Amino acid sequence: MNRENGEGYQKGTICIQSGWKPKNGEPRVLPIYQSTTFKYESSEQMGRLFDLEESGFFYSRLQNPTNECVAQKICELEGGVAAMLTSSGQAANYYAVFNICEAGSHVVMSSTVYGGTFNLLTVTMKKMGIECTVVDPDAPEEELHRAFQDNTRCVLAETIANPALVVLDIEKFARLAHAHQVPLLVDNTFATPINCNPFRWGADVVIHSTTKYMDGHGMSLGGVIVDSGNFDWAAYPDKYPGLCRPDESYHGITYTEKFGKLAYITKATSQLMRDLGAAQSPQNAFLLNVGLETLHLRVPRHCENALAVAQYLENHEKVAWVNYPGLKSSKYYDLARKYMPDGTCGVISFGLKGGREAASGMMDLLKLAAIVTHVADARTCVLHPASHTHRQMNDEQLREAGVAPDLIRLSVGIESKEDIIADLEQALQGI
Repeated sequence: MNRENGEGYQKGTICIQSGWKPKNGEPRVLPIYQSTTFKYESSEQMGRLFDLEESGFFYSRLQNPTNECVAQKICELEGGVAAMLTSSGQAANYYAVFNICEAGSHVVMSSTVYGGTFNLLTVTMKKMGIECTVVDPDAPEEELHRAFQDNTRCVLAETIANPALVVLDIEKFARLAHAHQVPLLVDNTFATPINCNPFRWGADVVIHSTTKYMDGHGMSLGGVIVDSGNFDWAAYPDKYPGLCRPDESYHGITYTEKFGKLAYITKATSQLMRDLGAAQSPQNAFLLNVGLETLHLRVPRHCENALAVAQYLENHEKVAWVNYPGLKSSKYYDLARKYMPDGTCGVISFGLKGGREAASGMMDLLKLAAIVTHVADARTCVLHPASHTHRQMNDEQLREAGVAPDLIRLSVGIESKEDIIADLEQALQGI
């Protein structure tokens, strides 16, 4: 057990202590390295950095000390081998897939992923020549097997779907992906590494929108990709030539040969971030780190409050239905208990008996909860996805994504749960 590297520590300790490790006389708090470039004494040493012969910092688009420390903290929380910060969660999703896909590739994706991710794969990346088959995550395995093709390169899903709150059977999807010799990529934003570690259940790459619970205060956009190091890319060189064959843009380096378990993140950093540039700013990484230091305290409070609110809504005469994986009435209760025994998330979806019109009316009457696009931070907020985040989808696509026209997404904050419930009560009484 290596205490110095954080191994063996509980997650709460990792949240606070991991990443930045000040030496004698250095700042106790992680500094913001607000610099685009870094000075070296010799041209030869700078050359070795550009050749990937040495690790170090030479340009902040590729690596920055502040970002590196924060990425390392998240990597340890997820139990991975390497991680890379991005400018947003969408950038993380894009890089995670594009790192192993190219024109002619195919992706199997859960139908219930966040609307922006759905659009990214089915519209934008389709224009790049990458096809996507959308599947019902609750479908039986034999049906899901039929979605795979010879050119399938990965499977993409979410541990807890936004906003449908479908809980992914991670073991089932890992088994499917590996049976077809491809990795499982899982967006773990809602569950966070506090409540779920997908690598434990067979996932290969984990993605987060750090904008949500990790930041926790609605201050900074960001994303992160974490690699487990468990998928053997080298075993399938024809499927993953970008990792297993020489990269002529980097002096003929073959990532799997030179970097082993670090190949996936090294390629994402040195190739995709170099060429596409969606880097997280050091300022945002600093703010993210402040959020991470209390993640282990905030997530249990979010879950405690959300369960209380969900139980209140479930018993309200004007509420037609409530979806929250922590409720015993939820079809995903058993899966949630398996993969997230300490709690799921702070997000609830529900509908009113008055339908879409009642939903809009109730939201306008809320005083404590704000109508915002954001989700999963300290403040309670509310959204009508069919009118906002998912408005690019038609009714059929909305149904496939588990988004009913009357669905209200309520992100329960860490205020007093009594005050949150009182706000909902006065708004419901007003419709």
